[in-house]
Amino acid sequence: MNGSATRIPDPDPNTVLHNVRAALAEDIGDGDITAALVDDNATAQARIITREDGVMAGRPWVDAVFKELSTHFTLDWTKQDGDRVSAGDTLFSVNGPAAALLSAERTALNFLQLLSGTATRCRHYADRVAATEVKLLDTRKTIPGLRIAQKYAVRCGGCFNHRIGLYDAFLIKENHIAACGGIAQAVATARAQAPGKPVEVEVESAGELDQALAAGADRIMLDNFSLQALREAVEHTAGRAELEASGNVTDQTLLPIAETGVDFISIGALTKDLKAMDLSLRLL
Repeated sequence: MNGSATRIPDPDPNTVLHNVRAALAEDIGDGDITAALVDDNATAQARIITREDGVMAGRPWVDAVFKELSTHFTLDWTKQDGDRVSAGDTLFSVNGPAAALLSAERTALNFLQLLSGTATRCRHYADRVAATEVKLLDTRKTIPGLRIAQKYAVRCGGCFNHRIGLYDAFLIKENHIAACGGIAQAVATARAQAPGKPVEVEVESAGELDQALAAGADRIMLDNFSLQALREAVEHTAGRAELEASGNVTDQTLLPIAETGVDFISIGALTKDLKAMDLSLRLL
């Protein structure tokens, strides 16, 4: 945290490969019986187009799908992750063994449509607050097993990453506070157990905000505060901690929340309520 939103690095190839192998095993099982109808020596060329406007994301996973099924594929990308795309655009073309291409099609498109859908939703939200200084954050509300993939897509769409999981930063919420005996106790224990790890505290009132400030939290999540309460919290905090607004974030409320002066807004919908991009693979 420490003054800027956390961004994950480009995806670890081992993580990508793990995702891809799991997806291929799920789809192909002990063999693609339909692709087996195709002559082993046949080759094919295809292009992948988008049927709608959006933002592309997912190339590392697509590349890995084809590479996993054959080393003889050639992919020619005409768009890159983070690019805005329009309906009818060709995203990439692929040439290689026909049977393997048909086996790869659905898994490759599943990754690309899911992650492009994530990036597209993020770009929609990021564009709405482009005139402000706020940073929009994702959450842990991700598809199980695909967190790194979705958080990568969030970046492609112009938003930012919150903590990756339960291990890289503290987020002390209502139940943690109750179980620890209070905000001060929870923060003190966090500092003692993991010095250097960012500490964020969720608060639900001005009184709890004061407790979190007194405890020395790095960031404070203002949970479901009204716009007026957010403005008062920003003025009262005066830079002593980063402030993150959360809860009741919609298309209608996003910009007014951003204009209160909070540093961050976390939005579960960035990864939770996405619509996959409509893609099509066509043999040439």
